[in-house]
Amino acid sequence: MPAVRLILGSKSDLPACEPLQALLREFGVDFDLHVSSAHRAPEQTAKLARDAETEGVRVIVAVAGMAAHLPGVVAAQTVLPVIGVPLASGGLGGLDALLSIAQMPPGVPVACVAVGGTKNAALLAIQILALGDNALREKYRAYKKSLAAG
Repeated sequence: MPAVRLILGSKSDLPACEPLQALLREFGVDFDLHVSSAHRAPEQTAKLARDAETEGVRVIVAVAGMAAHLPGVVAAQTVLPVIGVPLASGGLGGLDALLSIAQMPPGVPVACVAVGGTKNAALLAIQILALGDNALREKYRAYKKSLAAG
């Protein structure tokens, strides 16, 4: 049963998500991955968000470029934490995606990492999961120590 659901707005986002998937695997966190556009497949996207909780998912990571409506659309359909990852695509270098995710209206929060920040999205998801998992928390603690050691 996946603890994290990854939703990508486009197949072209798959390469950017490799570091995210690698970190989740490194920490032993089960995840599933779906490509579902908020604009081209709105019903499918809403269903992925609505069904996530009953499927055992505890955190959703939504990855999108350009106007990046995907994280907000997902957050509107679930009570689970949603982490938005803006990607650099189009002429604005990801600024449009960053602002679309960071400027959510009150009542529909989405955590936002840096443009292209898929590794930080994975780590934030791990931190959230570690709140209720001591073994995962200790793995994360060791990871943090390894960062300090260089």
